Amino acid sequence: MNFVPSKIFFVKGVGVSKDRLGSFELALRDAGIQGCNLVNVSSIFPPKCKMISRDEGLKMLRTGQITFSVMARTETNEPNRLISAAVGLALPKNEEHHGYLSEHHAYGEKAEIAGEYAEDLAATMLATTLGIEFNPNTAWEEREQIYKASGHIFKTTHICQSAEGNKDGLWTSVVACAVLIIEDNGEKTA
Repeated sequence: MNFVPSKIFFVKGVGVSKDRLGSFELALRDAGIQGCNLVNVSSIFPPKCKMISRDEGLKMLRTGQITFSVMARTETNEPNRLISAAVGLALPKNEEHHGYLSEHHAYGEKAEIAGEYAEDLAATMLATTLGIEFNPNTAWEEREQIYKASGHIFKTTHICQSAEGNKDGLWTSVVACAVLIIEDNGEKTA
């Protein structure tokens, strides 16, 4: 059976509850993926995989379905503590080559910072596999221009969810996910 995803979409959510697990469940509900049996996978964006909208992707899921995702998750029960979860994406110009997804789990970082960090991680992983030379100590904005000017990296982006810990000390969870869709390709299994 071929388990190469053909579609991908991105979701994010936040949840608050007296229990850590309850807050995670509510974050998954906010993201729309609470009915799936989620399996975390590593960071490869499959060749020729098509990005689809959140709404289109959610319609393709079935309750109880084993669903592969790249997930960033952060939680806290400290009042007012800033938390963020971000997934970064870097796609090559050549769609026959794989891209990269990265997850970043942060405390004390605003969404913009956490999101850019995740995007930077994904772009750096892709750049190293494509042989793009760069100085890892330069700022992300400068490296982003180098990556895109190389002609090998087509797109970088991210999704991020941040929140402040509940003021009364309830658990607060944030999630950001790239959800991978594997369509039935008609293969028969024995």
